Amino acid sequence: MFTAQQLIERNKQSQPADFIDQAQLQSLVDSAAEPSASQLEKLMAKAEKAKGLSTEEVASLLAVEDPDKLDLLFATARKVKEKIYGKRIVLFAPLYLSNYCVNSCAYCAFHRGNKRLQRKRLSLDEVAQQVKILERMGHKRLAVEAGEDPENCPLDYVLDVIQTIYSTTDGNGSIRRVNVNIAATTVEEYRKLHEAGIGTYILFQETYHRPTYERVHPAGPKSLYDWHTTAMDRAMEGGCGDVGLGVLFGLYDYRFEVLALLAHNQHLEEKYGVGCHTISVPRIRPAQSVDLSRVVRYPVSEDEFRKIVAILRLAVPYTGLILSTRERPALRDELLSLGISQVSAASSTGVGGYEEKKEAECETAQFLPDDTRSVDQVLASICSEGYLPSYCTACYRQGRTGEHFMDLAKDGEIQTFCQPNAILTFKEYLLDYAPPSLVELGEETIARQLEGIPNQQLREETKRRLLQLEQGERDLFF
Repeated sequence: MFTAQQLIERNKQSQPADFIDQAQLQSLVDSAAEPSASQLEKLMAKAEKAKGLSTEEVASLLAVEDPDKLDLLFATARKVKEKIYGKRIVLFAPLYLSNYCVNSCAYCAFHRGNKRLQRKRLSLDEVAQQVKILERMGHKRLAVEAGEDPENCPLDYVLDVIQTIYSTTDGNGSIRRVNVNIAATTVEEYRKLHEAGIGTYILFQETYHRPTYERVHPAGPKSLYDWHTTAMDRAMEGGCGDVGLGVLFGLYDYRFEVLALLAHNQHLEEKYGVGCHTISVPRIRPAQSVDLSRVVRYPVSEDEFRKIVAILRLAVPYTGLILSTRERPALRDELLSLGISQVSAASSTGVGGYEEKKEAECETAQFLPDDTRSVDQVLASICSEGYLPSYCTACYRQGRTGEHFMDLAKDGEIQTFCQPNAILTFKEYLLDYAPPSLVELGEETIARQLEGIPNQQLREETKRRLLQLEQGERDLFF
């Protein structure tokens, strides 16, 4: 087992993250001009084909401020979102394992200097208890989260947790996909995560701007920019075909961060044949022992946030965009149409928070969520907006991951599986967990979405499987 200082010394030997060209990206930001109406129309015509955009094209879109032009940008994002994802919205929940941390991240309540935080690590029995609660809430996929601490949260512990999650059931409830968001590590340890059956390996860059990165990460293993930024290379070399990127908006200029995200994605595509599976778009939230006035130097407004989501949807049309409960409910609902394809629901950011009182959760929490709705309330809102909640994990379990998934997505073949699988998993939720008021709304949603399956034979087979679910069968998928 390494100490924190030994980790720092080891990690200094990492390859430079030269695929993030700081000067070039900043130059793109500084020189970008808002496109004329005719230029924007041509660019939107290209974007509507859902083949992606270059960093230069994205830089010009990031310069758009005119309300009419923004309306066109948003309208095109809505078309592309529906073209690729239809009306499906995937649900998940985070599960915080440990808030022990050896880093000094200025924006996070887990930072090692926070003496007020109640430090805690879940035992495997406590993990099982938390998982059963989440299963009774209807969740099928989790995002495992933990602070970086080689002594209190070593990889062997995380591997034991993953096994515990997959083996814990409650009635008809089971977790079918475990995504993992833990600190950057070695190829060998990523290989162990892959062999443990994880879904997506997620790691937020927080900021790609090197001077800002160094300012907000003054100490600890995470302070090494190159080691952290090249983590996805090592993850892919270790067999993790699905990886998820993200930045924490508010630390630096959002225009630079968006371009850097795309540069990182392009690097992965060129080197490994597939870019990131997901991109997360968190904005900074209040957190215990964090002085936001000192940390947030580039606040992102809701209008700018809408633009970020829409532009990312156009730039990387086949990449899942994830929105957490950091945002207020009405904004979360609105962003579904602009590009968001995955949302968390009824999240706790505290260690053990799914069974503790809210006051106790705050003593162990990483940040304070803004959307505190129950799962039923979130699902009702999704249905009311005309969308279809999905708990599907079929692609992961059928081997449709990494480059294989992207090939199917870009050919449009993935749609054959996605719509019926979403319907079947939502039906499971309605049968096992939903109150009567949601059942009625949910059945109306399923009836409407069934008619959206273009292949008659597939539509009839989906109906047959819905009857099987009503008769007690579970986990049916294409």
